[in-house]
Amino acid sequence: MYKSPLHETAVKYGTDFWNDSCSISELEYAIEYGAVGATTNPVIVKNVIEAEFDTYQPIIQEMVAKYPNETEDEIAWRIIEMTAIEGAKLLEPIFKETNGQKGRISIQTNTKYYRSAEKMADQAEYFSTLAPNMQVKMPSTKEGIEAFEEATYRGVSINATVSFSVAQAVAVAEAVERGLKRREEEGLDSSTMHPVCTIMVGRVGDWTKEAAETQGINLSPEALELAGVSVMKNAYTIFQEKGYRTTLLAAAYRFDNQWLDFVGGNLEMTIPHKWIKKFNEGDYKVESRIDVPVDQAIIDELLHVDDFKKMYLAEGMKPEDFVHLGATQKTLTQFFGGYDELLVIIRKEQLKQ
Repeated sequence: MYKSPLHETAVKYGTDFWNDSCSISELEYAIEYGAVGATTNPVIVKNVIEAEFDTYQPIIQEMVAKYPNETEDEIAWRIIEMTAIEGAKLLEPIFKETNGQKGRISIQTNTKYYRSAEKMADQAEYFSTLAPNMQVKMPSTKEGIEAFEEATYRGVSINATVSFSVAQAVAVAEAVERGLKRREEEGLDSSTMHPVCTIMVGRVGDWTKEAAETQGINLSPEALELAGVSVMKNAYTIFQEKGYRTTLLAAAYRFDNQWLDFVGGNLEMTIPHKWIKKFNEGDYKVESRIDVPVDQAIIDELLHVDDFKKMYLAEGMKPEDFVHLGATQKTLTQFFGGYDELLVIIRKEQLKQ
């Protein structure tokens, strides 16, 4: 009846998953096993180009020749947009079948805009015109929260990224509700919109480990595995209680339980190709676990770490604190670095002409 454990997760339990990449071959494989979305960002694009360079080098060379006066930044964004548009075409049938609730691909705004709500909202609105099933990622900084409301009001289905905490997730959901209310008050349609909020569950664990070491705290391996799951489940409980129209999305996979513990939830998971294959080919027992709480002893152990407390508690941070969380700063820095590496690839091809 089911092609794989992930296929069973999606079909039997209704917990959707995406392909965490814009690679066409990877997306085709994922769709075959039930994936209903995809995500991308400049770092992912860079990684796909490097892995499939024989395919992308001629495309880059053609663009460089066609636009000889453009900078490497301008060419890079043409490539980023192209990869998102190609992925959107594969997902469009699902998008149409579900009236916009599935079948989207995420494209990320320029990380350099993270301090400007206006620039992020404007770029998000532009990206939404590239294909009917675009979803636009922006970082969950204080300015990002402002941009989520404005972009939602303009009809953009947002994806809040660089998010590690319950406080960020709640702030995102509240901003989306404000944006939807503004649309509805003006009689604008929102029936096909599908906002999501990412919690980077693997990076929650990564940062909890670093923060614990800084404090001189030795956490058990089980606690580190469940740090992201704990944050996600706490946010999920609040979202269900509040009835938010934003769907939670789990990202940044490190452990099997970052899939298995979410089965049965009205949420989504964006999973890298290597993990999709691992889950599909493994001998897993798939059952609903979303309502199984993390052992309180584990949570109590984790709460000794100051930054985990900030990520776990709904009141752990205020919007002005989001950018100062170590996980946020580390991830934004990685995004900046990955984008710069993409520019190097483009620049090398420009210099050849």
